Amino acid sequence: MKTLALIAVVAAAVCAPGSAAFAHHSFAMFDNSKKIDVKGTVKEVQWTNPHVWLEMVVNENGQQKTYDFEGGAVAVLKRFGWTKDTVKPGDTIILTAHPFKDGKAGGSIDFVTLADGRKVGGGDGIPGAVVVGAK
Repeated sequence: MKTLALIAVVAAAVCAPGSAAFAHHSFAMFDNSKKIDVKGTVKEVQWTNPHVWLEMVVNENGQQKTYDFEGGAVAVLKRFGWTKDTVKPGDTIILTAHPFKDGKAGGSIDFVTLADGRKVGGGDGIPGAVVVGAK
């Protein structure tokens, strides 16, 4: 009986990480057939896992509007050249993204054009996403 209980515990431990990875959300909430370019000022960057989030303030028709953008995981962004200081609060950037399907302001980061013209891509981690080097 103890052996059966041990096997059950080991089986649960082995399966648990796989179920967590399987439960990871998809990019279904974004319209991957469309891209938007948004110019604004970075308000906040959450450089955390499971995904980096970037909040921007955009001037639309004289009104300030906040946009929320989801990026890839920290490890994914690092592979594409990002660091936690690539984009900082106060920076003016142009962000290219796949918009939310529900029309909410924001989307999934495809790449960012920095103030000096450099482009850093791979933000959304979607297969086939644009990966851009220097100018």
